[in-house]
Amino acid sequence: MTPSNGSVGSVGSAEAAAPTAVGPGAGEKGLKAGALGLTSSVVIGVASTAPAYSLAATLGLVVTRVGPQAPVVMLLAFIPILLIAYAYRELNAGNADCGTTFTWASRAFGPRVGWMGGWGIIVADVIVMANLAEIAGVYTYRLFGSESLAESRLWTTLAGVAWIAVMTAVSYVGIEISAALQRWLLGVEVVVLILFAAVAMTRVYTDPPETAIRVSASWFNPLLVPSAEALTAGIVAAVFIYWGWDTAVAVNEETADSAHIPGRAAVLSTVLLLIIYVSVATAAQAFAGVGTEGIGLANQDNADDVLSGLGSAVFGDQGAGRLLTELLILMVVTSAAASTQTTILPLARTVFSMAAHKAVPARFARVHRTYLTPTWSTVGMGLVSIAFYVLLSVISRDVLADTIESIGLAIAFYYGLTGFACVWYYRMVLTRSAKDFVCKGLLPGTGGLLMLSVFSYAAFHVYADPRYGATSFDLPLIGTTGGVTVLGIGALLLGVVLMLVVTHEHTAALKLQRSLLPRSLEPQTAVEAASRYVPADSRSGVGGDWFDVVPLSGTRVGLVVGNVVGHGLHAAAAMGLLRTSMRVLARMDLPPDELLSLLDDVATQTSTEWAGKVGADRTRSGGGTGDGITVTCLYVVYDPVSGRCSMARAGAWPPALVDADSGAVSFPDLPPGPPLGLGGQTFQGVELQLPPGSLLALFTDGLMRAADHDTDVARGLLADILAEHRLPLEQLCDRALARLLPGPVDDDAAVLLVRTRMLDERQVAGWELESDPASAGAARAAVGGQLAAWGLDELTFTTELIVSELVTNAIRYTEGPVHVRLIRDEYLICEVSDTGHTSPHLRHAATDEEGGRGLFIIAQMTHRWGTRYTPDGKTIWAEQVVPPPEAPR
Repeated sequence: MTPSNGSVGSVGSAEAAAPTAVGPGAGEKGLKAGALGLTSSVVIGVASTAPAYSLAATLGLVVTRVGPQAPVVMLLAFIPILLIAYAYRELNAGNADCGTTFTWASRAFGPRVGWMGGWGIIVADVIVMANLAEIAGVYTYRLFGSESLAESRLWTTLAGVAWIAVMTAVSYVGIEISAALQRWLLGVEVVVLILFAAVAMTRVYTDPPETAIRVSASWFNPLLVPSAEALTAGIVAAVFIYWGWDTAVAVNEETADSAHIPGRAAVLSTVLLLIIYVSVATAAQAFAGVGTEGIGLANQDNADDVLSGLGSAVFGDQGAGRLLTELLILMVVTSAAASTQTTILPLARTVFSMAAHKAVPARFARVHRTYLTPTWSTVGMGLVSIAFYVLLSVISRDVLADTIESIGLAIAFYYGLTGFACVWYYRMVLTRSAKDFVCKGLLPGTGGLLMLSVFSYAAFHVYADPRYGATSFDLPLIGTTGGVTVLGIGALLLGVVLMLVVTHEHTAALKLQRSLLPRSLEPQTAVEAASRYVPADSRSGVGGDWFDVVPLSGTRVGLVVGNVVGHGLHAAAAMGLLRTSMRVLARMDLPPDELLSLLDDVATQTSTEWAGKVGADRTRSGGGTGDGITVTCLYVVYDPVSGRCSMARAGAWPPALVDADSGAVSFPDLPPGPPLGLGGQTFQGVELQLPPGSLLALFTDGLMRAADHDTDVARGLLADILAEHRLPLEQLCDRALARLLPGPVDDDAAVLLVRTRMLDERQVAGWELESDPASAGAARAAVGGQLAAWGLDELTFTTELIVSELVTNAIRYTEGPVHVRLIRDEYLICEVSDTGHTSPHLRHAATDEEGGRGLFIIAQMTHRWGTRYTPDGKTIWAEQVVPPPEAPR
């Protein structure tokens, strides 16, 4: 039921109105696609950095660290930011997922590293929300001239909480409203900043104050920075003022042309920010100087807010000047408030994507039916930010100040991780062209290394100094350490602990999945086989795919690939159950279509028993109705004696077939059949004649989904690879995975390649007998002669006894001719076929009974025996181990 309003406070109604994201893939989460264009994306990217607030809070800090070289430090900080923006652009083009770093790092390095990337975003956003709320609260009172309230911890906290709540509500009711609000706020903000820079620079050269210094080329020489420590601290602080442009990519699934516009907006945003920051910083430094008194930018009393004091000095405090000064203060307020709102956007969408990928509780993947925005993730992150802000306000303003500086570590962490993820994700195509090498490899990799260097040096050298920042902690075994390092590294380490908890299911599912798959493929007479299983890199993808090679009677072999639609422990467990059931049913020598019908019964019964347990997983992955399990399966039986191959499928892909001579690749016209687990389904099979050396490729749909989501392209790529059918199967498997799955994958994939063989006609002997009791003697004589020709005289007695018993029973209980066949392979196989359709049963005859011991004797003398049905009757078979040849003396 849809609620009557979009109130943020109504968490319960939001949940009732919010369906869970249907899938973790781009465009599958239910967000409002196409809501933003390039302009709106750029506006959101620039507004998220809060230019006015960032300059007010950071410019004094940078000048304190590096002196007059502040402009060049801001320029240097732009370089790694631009390089990482290219990483965002390239990764977004390949996978436009609102989870950004979380999703991309998961695909590149696995779910645990990806989870830490998402945690870095959460840490940075939650911490900065506290500071933004603090600034917005203080400046709100100053705007109205109430300095007493601005200095009250209680009242500023209340105002900050109100700002977070209001901006959370704006984010909740729709991305378009958020974008419209940001366009107005940013437009006024940029105009005021440009006006401030222009007036300040004009006065420097026409009516300079006592503090004014003319612009010098030395300001842009980084070699004049006093020390490496000062340069690093300045760059880390300057990186913070650029941070936020990636919001343009975090809303990619709500952007028109999501594969390209968000990436372009990210690069454009960073360039615009560079122009704004360097211009304003240069003008402010020229006007105010770098002194430690008055309006000097190095004055510690103004370090957290240099624009308030500069406003009246630049514009004056009379008439229009006073209005512009008040407007500048208003811009700091609205900049912080706007950034609060644009910080909620990536924070909520990161958590939302993590929930869609099952990295956090699934409830956070709910979408509002009307607004098409994340519900629980937006409201939840707003509440978390409020709680964190209130907690730090109660504990200490000094701790709050140090947490703000620690944001730089979280930013450098997940930005650097994104750069490395881009290089590793595209590693297979870096040599394809010079453009790919530069844009996908060189630039992102360099950005990642720069971010890693800044993170390491700042965390373990600059911030670790107990004299740095407002707090310090006495750590066991380490000693007194700066509070910024402790808080920054501690927040990331907390994520490691949480990551181990929340990724436990993925690890367990992958371990269970691998334990239930064949450890190795046993050698078969009928085929040469090779296989691969590729687990998904994200937590949402693991579980459900399997392959198998099942030895059947008469040297035949059963080949299978299947997929339980769904992910996680339940899907892996269902896969193990169905694989075992299929092996049992395959031993009954059923035709493929009949076997799938029986397996459908197993899947349906399992669905009934497990309803509600794997259904949620399956619904979110886009399959089924959520009432149980659904299974796709392809089953193939190949007979190396006749060369006949029969197959049937249940919703799976047909196999690829490669001609042994020409290498032509085809996909047999195999009726699709419904998936298993729906109940009461029927399937159709086909039979083909395969010459020896033919190649069959069986695969699950995970292999087809990875080639730009275009199955025709994927099938063409597979055909190109299989055309080189004379290569070793292991090499063909590797080539198929390298072409079709060049990077991380979202869904499991199983591949089974087999090359057919035919038994030599000298290994097979057969006779047709009349339905006459005398035929048993003729069968014994024929069998004895054939065994002598094969040099298996030691098996003559037992084989004649087996043939005599089976032929006698066939003549006694059926009508029509009886066929006897011997196959010499690893085992000596004796088959007797008749026109009867009743299967004999092994029984233990009582001591006073004259018959009923024949099959019991056969069972004791053979390796194994069984019955299979044919269109004309049945075949009873028995296998004996062929003794190895004697070694020459």
